[in-house]
Amino acid sequence: MAARGAWPERSRWLRKAVTELPRDLFAPRVLWRWDGRAYVAVDQDTDPDGWLRELYGGQDAAAVTQVRGGLPSSSLSAQGVVVDMLDSLLLEPGHRVWDIGAGQGWNAALAAWRVGPGRVVSTEVDEGLAAFARERLTAAGLEVEVVVADATTVVPDRPVDRLIATYAVERVPWAWVEAVRPGGRLVVPWGRLGHVALDVDDDGAGATGWVQGLAQFMADRTTGPVPAAGHAGYAAVRGTDAAEVKRVVDRDLAPLRDDWNLRFALRVAVPDAVVVTGADEDGVSAWVHDGVRSWAALSAGGDGTATMYQGGPRRVGDELMIAWAMWEDLGRPGPYDYGMTVRPHGQFMWLNDPVNGPRWAAGGV
Repeated sequence: MAARGAWPERSRWLRKAVTELPRDLFAPRVLWRWDGRAYVAVDQDTDPDGWLRELYGGQDAAAVTQVRGGLPSSSLSAQGVVVDMLDSLLLEPGHRVWDIGAGQGWNAALAAWRVGPGRVVSTEVDEGLAAFARERLTAAGLEVEVVVADATTVVPDRPVDRLIATYAVERVPWAWVEAVRPGGRLVVPWGRLGHVALDVDDDGAGATGWVQGLAQFMADRTTGPVPAAGHAGYAAVRGTDAAEVKRVVDRDLAPLRDDWNLRFALRVAVPDAVVVTGADEDGVSAWVHDGVRSWAALSAGGDGTATMYQGGPRRVGDELMIAWAMWEDLGRPGPYDYGMTVRPHGQFMWLNDPVNGPRWAAGGV
């Protein structure tokens, strides 16, 4: 992280905190590694070197700590992401902090190192994870309250200065904004692709702020099933349906795979569109679905064009192409040009200016 300049200048305390509280203190004995077909256990007792490689594979790599139904359900977030989010939180000694999604307790530990004993309350919906986090925090000599609760329905009994969530939500619960004092700050992963830092208005009537970073996060467990990843999700939505519409798209689809600025812009404009890409000798192809009934398949033609097949009640492929063209017309903005505003009855993303810039509904209104 030092070599890459990843330690934030404005939060120099983080490097010392991570040094004193390394993530291995909060890692379970068994981690999980993807072997190309499934997640396989890596046991610290029988494969200590493999366990360490899984835990410290890189500053941008999360370590999967729990698998259910063949899919990850909890992880130790990548160190670079944890540091970036805590830097965005602007923590000061004495702040009262609500940490949502305790997991293994590492995030709460670092926050507690900064703000002091008895100043962090952490909620976790999984009783087993909560017990593990509580045990590790106590072993590290930290005074943190860990509560088994669903953070979408249970909030601290008095306002906090800072709120940080460790899993992604499509819609920031208004109860979270209400739990933070006016002038306080929330850092929340949105859309499983990035996180935003929101400052609560002085009158408490809303919260507004900018996108702070890109990363993929575990999804909120309380809002229903997440569409299956990869081609399995597309296949489940399409089923055996034949295409209803076919047309040629005059685009090379490689940016759908390679350009994270485009991918973020599409996530903003068509938030429920799941995009999967693959490549062969003809180029990059894409498969798109909305997790419900609508789908599109874009097959590379080898000449910089693609043939698009669509089905279902909406034309999700067309929506994606329109959003792509709009992004180009807007000057190909990057993630840090976007922000979010949350109000009691909805939220929206905006570009460049929260009042006068283009905006898109995010998570429903």
